[in-house]
Amino acid sequence: MYGRMGELLLILLIALVLFGAGKIPKIMGDIGKGIKSLREGLRHGEKENGSDAKDI
Repeated sequence: MYGRMGELLLILLIALVLFGAGKIPKIMGDIGKGIKSLREGLRHGEKENGSDAKDI
């Protein structure tokens, strides 16, 4: 687990250097909005298809 934590910290450090501390919250907010939109689209698709989506 420590190896994965080190990799994550390295990625976060690189993102901080590339984008700067001011842009990271905006980027994370945009990612969150995208994920929320994706989930809503999936739910909407399931409602339109009914039980067909569950058969796949």
